[in-house]
Amino acid sequence: MTQQAEMNELKHTSTTHDHNGCRKKAIHTAEQLCSQRGVRFTPIRREVLELIWESHRAVKAYDLLDRIKPKAGTAKPATVYRALDFLLEQGLIHKVESLNAFIGCSFSDRRHEQLLLTCVKCYEVEERPGERVMEAIAKELEQASFTIQRKAIEIHGICGRCAPTET
Repeated sequence: MTQQAEMNELKHTSTTHDHNGCRKKAIHTAEQLCSQRGVRFTPIRREVLELIWESHRAVKAYDLLDRIKPKAGTAKPATVYRALDFLLEQGLIHKVESLNAFIGCSFSDRRHEQLLLTCVKCYEVEERPGERVMEAIAKELEQASFTIQRKAIEIHGICGRCAPTET
């Protein structure tokens, strides 16, 4: 499947979007990748990933903690942060720096750069490959002799679903 076809499949422009398929695919991919890499996909790591994938909205660490506590009453902030660190290291989630929150990674099975589009109305975050944008930025950075440690571009605006409601 091409990246464009995957993006069309992932696009959630319908108000009746069944997000359960997104969550199932993300968990299945995480299980496979962790197994291939020889790392443990513990129950708490799985739970945090499932909670992140409950929607396409970015979720904050303390919101995750509040939602885990009823299930695992002894959960502490460090427990959630360790799980988030693991999921970030494995490329299963992304941090939306401007929101200090996390989203599930739609392309966790391959190395990629982040172009994150955040709707300021519904707060959903869409991950895009943005190859041409990233190539242009890479050229600029190369000309500046700037060594990249991590590259993520976050753009805030109004998504296609919310745009018709704009006046």
